Amino acid sequence: MFKHSTLALLLGLVGLAHQAQAAEYKTVAIDKSKVTFSYKQMGVSVDGHFNKFVSQMSFDPAKPANAKASIEIELASVDAGSSEADEEVMGKSWFNVKSFPKATFVSTQIKPAGTQQFEVTGKLSIKGQTRDIAFALKHTPQGVNGVFTGGFTLKRGDFTIGEGPWAKFDIVANDIQVNFQLTAQPGK
Repeated sequence: MFKHSTLALLLGLVGLAHQAQAAEYKTVAIDKSKVTFSYKQMGVSVDGHFNKFVSQMSFDPAKPANAKASIEIELASVDAGSSEADEEVMGKSWFNVKSFPKATFVSTQIKPAGTQQFEVTGKLSIKGQTRDIAFALKHTPQGVNGVFTGGFTLKRGDFTIGEGPWAKFDIVANDIQVNFQLTAQPGK
């Protein structure tokens, strides 16, 4: 009898774990998420992040073909390491936040690429220019929540980030590594 009830309990727990992993994620917990970037300036690595962004998601790991995801970043929330650097990158030569206050990404396709791995393609818009991008996405279940991590290399020249004397890549490299970690919660 004891063995039977223990087996029933284990099977029930496995079933609950499977249901938690099969949940469709609908809400991104911004307070548990982050968007960071790194680049080289005069050969030295510099790290930064964005303090304000919103993200929307409809993602069932069992049905990635139906998934949708988007993120909108307030470019004026940039933290590039110092107030002087922040002011510079918000200016007209870089992000030009007065004319283009937000950067956006909207997925166009999400497909499986291995266990808890996905390939995401979509449209990235910065400074009035839109480009197709693709990146790998990893899903890590954490209880009922899911953590999605990924990143891609942004070519700043493709979006005219850094105009005039900054258009060359001798001081600030063309490659900007963008990484994110989004914690998502199941919907109701």
